[in-house]
Amino acid sequence: MEGVTGPRRPAVATMAAAILLMLVVSLSALAKPSNKWRIEMDGRAKVDGEIELSIVPEGGVATNVVVVIPEGTSENSAARIIRDVLRKTFGKDVYHVEVDDGEDVLVKKRGSTPRFDLIVVRNTADGLRSHLQRE
Repeated sequence: MEGVTGPRRPAVATMAAAILLMLVVSLSALAKPSNKWRIEMDGRAKVDGEIELSIVPEGGVATNVVVVIPEGTSENSAARIIRDVLRKTFGKDVYHVEVDDGEDVLVKKRGSTPRFDLIVVRNTADGLRSHLQRE
């Protein structure tokens, strides 16, 4: 029994990561790139969690961003946290990122930046929901 639970766990984790990567690649092939996306947040985080976003520029390589969401975070606070993490990750020259209506995050390409897809890869912040809308 020891051999079943010990060495196989890393293999299962590696396989899960590979499947997740294939899913992101598949979803990005089906999505329609846009110059602007809206991330609508709703609810309140019941537990500490993470929201992982994947930004895939047209013809480019995906950048995954993990946003840490503390327990009790409201939709408005989550929107600000996401905005701040995206700004820190991409700077000011690639995307314009702002909070709109308190609970929404707008992500808009700047200048010659290619149109892009935005994907929610995972959300482990139970109680806090996200919805993507192409603008």
